[in-house]
Amino acid sequence: MTATPHLNTEHPKHNLTGFIIFLCSESVIFLAFFSGFALLKTAALNWLPPGVEGLEWRTPLLNTVVLISSSGTIWLAERCMSKGNLMGFRAFWLLTMALGAYFLYGQALEWSGLQFGLTSGVFGGTFYLLTGFHGLHVATGVFLMGLMLVKSFIPQNYAGGEQGVQATSLFWHFVDVIWIILFVLIYVWQRS
Repeated sequence: MTATPHLNTEHPKHNLTGFIIFLCSESVIFLAFFSGFALLKTAALNWLPPGVEGLEWRTPLLNTVVLISSSGTIWLAERCMSKGNLMGFRAFWLLTMALGAYFLYGQALEWSGLQFGLTSGVFGGTFYLLTGFHGLHVATGVFLMGLMLVKSFIPQNYAGGEQGVQATSLFWHFVDVIWIILFVLIYVWQRS
């Protein structure tokens, strides 16, 4: 009996299935963090650390606008890629990376001006856990965009499709949606 080798056939409509499953698992992690934050906040008698009246929201609001704008620029980059406009792709992709880097800078700026730390009660711990974990995702997204940008300089690299670009773009939109939820939870929903 002759064994026939298993042939791996490509399923073009399923190229991103594994990545979408990964994003679903990340969603579950963030959902657990969001739920924990909400439960702890509603149950705490003294939510904010002593001496802290509330959070400044101007810098995080600017960061929110920057991050939401970056979803637009990455979408434009993808459109350029799908039309074969490699220069347009690179320009919008680089702009998206710059917006992501600015978001990280804004977050570092905010953290440096806070009057509480990671060990400042439940609020301090959950604040830094949520914003830090999200910041890690933003940094990962900027890194992945850098890889895709470098790959765009390899001749004919995207001739067979741009699944890496699509996956990175999906990840970036995911990061943006997570930040909007975080912004509402942490900055908009301030209890007196």
